[in-house]
Amino acid sequence: MTLRIASMLRAQGKHISFHTPGHKRAGADITELSYSDCLLSPRGVLKAAQEDVARILGAERSFLLTDGSTSGVFSMLWCLKAAGICSVAAPVFSHPSVRNACKAFGFEIVPVPQTVRCGIPCQPAAEEAERALARAGALLVTSPDYYGNFPDLAALSAVCKRAGKPFLIDGAHGSHLHFTPELYAGSYADLWVDGVHKSLPALTQGAVVSAKNAKWGELLGGSVKMFRTSSPSYPIMASVEYAVKYPRNEKIERAAELFKTQYGCVKNADWTKILVPFGQNCSLARERLERSGVYPEFDDGNYLLFYLSPCTREGELKKLGRLLTALPRGSVAEDAPAGVIPMYREET
Repeated sequence: MTLRIASMLRAQGKHISFHTPGHKRAGADITELSYSDCLLSPRGVLKAAQEDVARILGAERSFLLTDGSTSGVFSMLWCLKAAGICSVAAPVFSHPSVRNACKAFGFEIVPVPQTVRCGIPCQPAAEEAERALARAGALLVTSPDYYGNFPDLAALSAVCKRAGKPFLIDGAHGSHLHFTPELYAGSYADLWVDGVHKSLPALTQGAVVSAKNAKWGELLGGSVKMFRTSSPSYPIMASVEYAVKYPRNEKIERAAELFKTQYGCVKNADWTKILVPFGQNCSLARERLERSGVYPEFDDGNYLLFYLSPCTREGELKKLGRLLTALPRGSVAEDAPAGVIPMYREET
């Protein structure tokens, strides 16, 4: 595995810092110097790293982000504005960054309806998306969602192709899926975001935004300059490159799927999302797990979500299984939990 940014950081000599950042310790946390390239106009190691990432993800162009997937969502939607598009169809339970970007850009959001089953928002049907897209200039969906569910990406891609309109995917929770093309956002979208830090071994805020072809790649190159920081973190960028190049761990993938069957987890198609129903006993279960040093990703009042990655160890899964068997389950509510709100309803 060639890690271009990390190799550059390791090769740097000791020096006196008369440059930012203010801690003056140099090391990995540096700024744009003569040897470290510049993310706003990369010509050296950062350019090579982004080209490597694009090749792995199946993109024409990919851009490293140190501001999380949110800056990628803003960048994608600004591409639409640059292309003369001013409306987007998006599912009701999209991430708030979609609403915020549309509000900032003056976009009309055409809602794609979603139902809720057993407290979990269901992915929108292709037919509903097609009806919404008839009144919008582009379609943006979330794949996978926080609960590990996917829309029918092939059908949605076909809908957009028939309409001659761009297909965008917020894949913040699916960066590990480039190993499984049938589930990966980059196999279908014109523009997509990978929240690399969520399910691959990258530092928090590490992400990638990508374009499938040259037209969108050119527009995306201009967009990211507007929405990502002018002082990017080299440790975060190095970790994103490392994470995208991290090898697949099929052993833990198989163990996760077996675990779901053994411990009565909710069925989903994403091995990294282990969703356990606890209903009214959710808080009690979370508190007991935390006393044992086990912290889930979230407690939504119906379910506890345990978020895995290729770095999860089988022994950790076994401990979780032992703890789960001692915890009482309850009945889940039908409605979506209070913390999961449609993006078209302002939070209070």
